[in-house]
Amino acid sequence: MLQSFQNCFKIPDLRRKIIFTVGILLVYRVGGQITVPGVDSSVLKEFFAGSSSTIFGLYDMFVGGAFTRATVFALGIMPYISASIILQLMGAVVPFFQKLQREGEEGRKKINQYTRYGTVFLAGAQSMGVGYFLENIRGPENGLMAVADPGWAFRLMTAVTITAGTVFIMWLGEQITERGIGNGISLIIFVGIVAEFPYAVKSEWAHYLLNRGADKNLIEEIFLVALMVVVVAFVILLTQGLRKIPVQYAKRVVGRRVYGGQTTNIPLRVNAAGVIPIIFAQSIMFLPGTVTQFLPDSEFMQTVGSFFTTDSFFYWGVYGLMIVFFTYFYTAIVMDPNQLADNMKRHGGFIPGVRPGKRTATYIDRIMTRITLPGAVALAAVAIFPFFVTQQFNVTAPFSRFFGGTGLLIIVGVALDTLQQLESQLMTRHYEGFMKKGRIQGRR
Repeated sequence: MLQSFQNCFKIPDLRRKIIFTVGILLVYRVGGQITVPGVDSSVLKEFFAGSSSTIFGLYDMFVGGAFTRATVFALGIMPYISASIILQLMGAVVPFFQKLQREGEEGRKKINQYTRYGTVFLAGAQSMGVGYFLENIRGPENGLMAVADPGWAFRLMTAVTITAGTVFIMWLGEQITERGIGNGISLIIFVGIVAEFPYAVKSEWAHYLLNRGADKNLIEEIFLVALMVVVVAFVILLTQGLRKIPVQYAKRVVGRRVYGGQTTNIPLRVNAAGVIPIIFAQSIMFLPGTVTQFLPDSEFMQTVGSFFTTDSFFYWGVYGLMIVFFTYFYTAIVMDPNQLADNMKRHGGFIPGVRPGKRTATYIDRIMTRITLPGAVALAAVAIFPFFVTQQFNVTAPFSRFFGGTGLLIIVGVALDTLQQLESQLMTRHYEGFMKKGRIQGRR
């Protein structure tokens, strides 16, 4: 593997792409440390202490801690992700967007343009809400205000600053995709999550030193590291898992050329929905706890909030069921068996033993339903596992996030995608890939 990394820097074009990507990511990390003018960061640190189990903690994880620091990149790339998901969902129900999706490259360009417009709109609306939110924050200990001079001037300045930061991040991601290596938007989220790993390790080590000899020992810490490796391997298997459906194409004569006559397959992912079901489920499950924070005097909300804490079995059960539900829901949106069957029939393809058309769509739908169930259950297990580790092994909350859940799935997915792109770049230039043995999806 070390030799393969050396080979990456021997190729001038690939070396420029890697250096360009790293430089862009450094710019993103620097911007994530610049606080919005007029905000007291020490008050924010006090207020957000222990907010990892709220929707703020979920949002902050995606932006690498920039939200709780109220930086110019406080919203990160999340408005762009939200706009992309909204347009993708609309593509399943709105005829106009369905038509754009079928127009190929031109349709994709128009959808990207609408996504950018949606990103600016969402970022403007959310940043104005962030301005209002910052004005109402008080330190829980000293009672100081987070904003020294609240008012419309501060709100407008915050809205313009954070919206410009979001648009700049979107531009950085597109630059990585065009001129660097890997998917730019995914890499920005990846770096934001990975940047929190050293702080998580530091907090766990401090927790170990504080409780050494009582309920923590060195053997247990070594076991946790080994357990993390096993969980990462399981997530890789879940991400790479495929069910291949064989497809044959009949020979066609067009002019003097013969097309078709080949055998290929349709790769159906075990986890076709990716990390989206966990994000949807977490957003809903964290909502009661977030509302409870703002209504400390409401006895009813405190009672409801007690059922939605991470030490409640009710929370785990509902959370797992919601992930299974959203996995089926989102898979049905991104995978349309009827469209697959129509495309195969249009190009003269057929599944051996299955009649083209409606029978093929029914066959694909039945297989997708069967393979989605174990994928959904495995996804729910990965999402719940960090809470299990926290309860059973007395692990700190920041460190437990890397035993599963949204963060680990994103890290593994983006790392595999970037590795495949580097692998293809090396193989096209007659260099050996990163692994001489084993199989990576896309490796030949």
